[in-house]
Amino acid sequence: MLNPDQFKSLVSNVCSKLDLHSPAAVNLLLGTAAQESGFGTYLKQIKGPALGVFQMEPATETDIWKNYLSFRAGLACRVIQVAEVSGPNVLHLSGNLIYQIAMCRVHYLRKPEPMPSADDLPGLARYWKAYYNTPLGRGTADEFIKNYRRYVTMEQTV
Repeated sequence: MLNPDQFKSLVSNVCSKLDLHSPAAVNLLLGTAAQESGFGTYLKQIKGPALGVFQMEPATETDIWKNYLSFRAGLACRVIQVAEVSGPNVLHLSGNLIYQIAMCRVHYLRKPEPMPSADDLPGLARYWKAYYNTPLGRGTADEFIKNYRRYVTMEQTV
């Protein structure tokens, strides 16, 4: 499991270097990691292809490069400079935290709806559900909130 303060600092720094920093983005990525991988407990999906602390599927990573970054040269250059990865790479998707943060942040950037405010945990949970887990995914907004409190704010939940 990741140290919450250290991981938050890394997420914040990577988002800043990508020129995509906001408190809401940082909290959304922290919550995504808490929900998707138990905050780094699992780096490979138990029954599926998803990898890394955000449990991103390689197909999603490829889609980001092919259908988004390829049309945004400036952003693609920042991702390459920050993460030192220039295209889809499952090794980095599973083991390079900086690259994983960049890919997760860009994934959310593609979504049309603005992020909720940083302190709107139920809103961030709904955003994650709609745009990361998707309506067909098994995760719930309530689980996101519970895991955010468990791993990020270290609150004991009942």
